[in-house]
Amino acid sequence: MGIGGCIILIAVGAVITFATDWHAKGVNMDLLGLIMMAVGVIGMAAYVSIFKRRRIPPTADGDVPPVVEERYYTDRRL
Repeated sequence: MGIGGCIILIAVGAVITFATDWHAKGVNMDLLGLIMMAVGVIGMAAYVSIFKRRRIPPTADGDVPPVVEERYYTDRRL
């Protein structure tokens, strides 16, 4: 689920909770909307956490292995 899906879940949950007066037998619509908003917020937090972890640049304290240059010669006289 991407960031768009999370935003849609939050928006639909808010509409169900605050902007409607629907009543369904056996279903609390206010609770359903709150659950949808909570799932959207948790999904967005997880997405941002993973996205942030991917974008952290490597540090200079040895996390990155050294670059090794290899040269290949096609002429055997060299």
